[in-house]
Amino acid sequence: MIRVFPLNDRYAEVFGKMFADYYDELGCDEDAEHLVREYVLPDLIAGLLRADMIEEDGVPCGFCIYQQDTPGNEWNFKDGWGDIREIYIVTAKRRRGLGRFLLGTAEMRLKEAGAENVYALPPADAADFFAACGYELTDETCEELDCNVFSKPLAGCRCGQNMQ
Repeated sequence: MIRVFPLNDRYAEVFGKMFADYYDELGCDEDAEHLVREYVLPDLIAGLLRADMIEEDGVPCGFCIYQQDTPGNEWNFKDGWGDIREIYIVTAKRRRGLGRFLLGTAEMRLKEAGAENVYALPPADAADFFAACGYELTDETCEELDCNVFSKPLAGCRCGQNMQ
């Protein structure tokens, strides 16, 4: 059974370990534990972002961090848009639709919050995943992160459906 749920205290340690694995995989040299403790969790508590976990048969296997960009948020790249900040599925569970399901859930929640469009700033090796999920490469780039902007309209989006 697949379950997506908001990150909570019970899963904070598991999330922290997954986040560290994710950062290692990206080749980031930043201290992932520090980032979670000093930025991710406080921003989550303050309501500036949301984080969902996904589990299969009771075993956590990924997360998605997302937000709706607003002027009060330090990271506000596209005001009013949904922003898929991070998405990660453990290696052993990839290519089974879990990432697509998790992404669809985040899109649905952003749409419910009033976002009409969503964007992602994926690393180059994740571009195909976002394209397969209906995101289009735009002519925009994010200079700060040195990556392309992918976007998707949420109007008419059947978020969470066709997750095969």
